[in-house]
Amino acid sequence: MILTVNGEQRETMSGNLAELWRAETEHLDLESPKGYAIALNGALIRKDQWQHTTITDGDRVEIVRAMQGG
Repeated sequence: MILTVNGEQRETMSGNLAELWRAETEHLDLESPKGYAIALNGALIRKDQWQHTTITDGDRVEIVRAMQGG
C-alpha cells in the first residue's frame, strides 16, 4: 500500500502503526518509541494504541520526535 509519511509517499507492507514505526525508524537502531508521537490523518494516536491502529492505502502519517527547548 502507498502512504504519505512525513510528507513523502512510501510503499509499505506494515499493517498497523507499531509495525510502521519500526520500519520507519529501523535505521535509527532504537529500542523504544519513547519520545516519539504518531498522528494518523491528523489525529494523534496514543502509543498504547499503535499496535491496534490499522493503516490503509492513502493514509497520511506524521512521525515526530519530541524535542525540548523553546
